[in-house]
Amino acid sequence: MNTPLQWLPAQGEPAQLMVLLHGVGSSAQGMAPLAAQLQRAFPQAAIVAPDGFEPLDVDPSGRARQWFSIAGVTEDNRPARVAEALPALADWLRQTQARLGVGPAATALFGFSQGAIMALELAQVHDGLAGRVLSFSGRYAALPEVAPALTTLHFLHGGADPVIPAQHARDAIERLAGLQGDATIDIAEGVGHEINGHLLQCALHRLTSHIPHRTWAEALGAAPARPRAGQPAEDADDDTCST
Repeated sequence: MNTPLQWLPAQGEPAQLMVLLHGVGSSAQGMAPLAAQLQRAFPQAAIVAPDGFEPLDVDPSGRARQWFSIAGVTEDNRPARVAEALPALADWLRQTQARLGVGPAATALFGFSQGAIMALELAQVHDGLAGRVLSFSGRYAALPEVAPALTTLHFLHGGADPVIPAQHARDAIERLAGLQGDATIDIAEGVGHEINGHLLQCALHRLTSHIPHRTWAEALGAAPARPRAGQPAEDADDDTCST
């Protein structure tokens, strides 16, 4: 694995950790524009972008990376491929948190496409290892049977995405709502398979304004559950980016 790219606060210790996971065939460098935007919005955050742990199957140079192979990938075999790749990412994230002195609750994973698939699965298998997951143009390898209790999920998707259709995000939100998970969705109509400026603004809004369900539950002295109607966290089916 190559040395991750990282952007650290100009002064003082990091208050948050933001990890950026690129899509298949890209690299950490491809997440640099997103890192620059996040650095402006969160100057005390440590932002880290690793390369996918495997070289892209069809690129002998090794410059293009992947988290798992998509050669011959199907709905049936995708979950096993993700599961096989996940332990290395979980170990790397723990090491990065320890190195930078930032705990899981203050960690946010930003995944794009295949990177989002990995981030969502990480939240399923290691609930609470990150406080937030932001899935851009992503999907579940397989829809979950239980919802994370300690990780908030934000789905951000282009309505015209031809690679991973937005219906995957809608299906995920419907499943998570039934499981009483803490999740939001933003669909930008007319946007394709990309992190565009509008979706990024939605992500920043979610990070700064969404109050996790578990926080409401703790404040009310109750077990984790969906908040009552009217509380700010009740937006699991909001399409605030729709036009």
